[in-house]
Amino acid sequence: MSYESLTIQIQDRTAILTINRPKALNALNTALLQELYEAAGEIAANEEIRVLIMTGAGEKAFVAGADITELAQLNALEAKYFAARGHMTMTAFQKLPIPVIAAVNGFALGGGLELALACDFIYASETAKFGLPEITLGLIPGFGGTQRLARIIGKNQARELIFTGKMLSAQDALQMGIVNRVIAPDQLMAETMKTAAGIASKGRVSLNAAKHAVNHGTEVDIASGCEIEIDAFALCFASSDAAEGTRAFLEKRKPAFTGNLRK
Repeated sequence: MSYESLTIQIQDRTAILTINRPKALNALNTALLQELYEAAGEIAANEEIRVLIMTGAGEKAFVAGADITELAQLNALEAKYFAARGHMTMTAFQKLPIPVIAAVNGFALGGGLELALACDFIYASETAKFGLPEITLGLIPGFGGTQRLARIIGKNQARELIFTGKMLSAQDALQMGIVNRVIAPDQLMAETMKTAAGIASKGRVSLNAAKHAVNHGTEVDIASGCEIEIDAFALCFASSDAAEGTRAFLEKRKPAFTGNLRK
């Protein structure tokens, strides 16, 4: 499938999705949100893909936010549909059955940070900047920022960032737990690819089960979360990868996971 404002490359079972509106600092408009949603479906349907890396074209921005030119023209009802479309897109990436890594190479502001937060974890360039500045426009985050950020760093920290609209450096974001690693700009994609390759070598079913258990188990009480883990653990045995992994351990060799969904 071809897209106007993004590209998808696949290498070594890893897909690299690059948001490509550099003249607009990769800002999210309705058309780009729709393309991202369609891309998530395309990636989900490709059983050869084990990991997705999301990044932005150019050196200045991952995604600088929602397209202000479009926002300025919305009435309340149109704004509701716009926000709903954004949520639909973010949720599509959060629900992908594979790990998703955001490689943030510049500004990740507003909708850009919200998109990164919908990924499983974030690697950041040393020059990256993070924030939810919507309050400075008389608005609030509309693509899940008030919800996902609070769940990652806690309500108090999230409230401060949202109420002030202040921008964080990559190191600040690392200390707050928003990003996992801060990397030199010229090494960002190489280091992200290295992590992706390690993940891609694992079993597809177990990766899906682990993501499901973390995402759903942490949204309920501990007893219910443990039940979710039990079911996800058992599901791994529906794939030949569980047998291969345990056998390889006993035979003292590297496992050769196939990713098959059945034995």
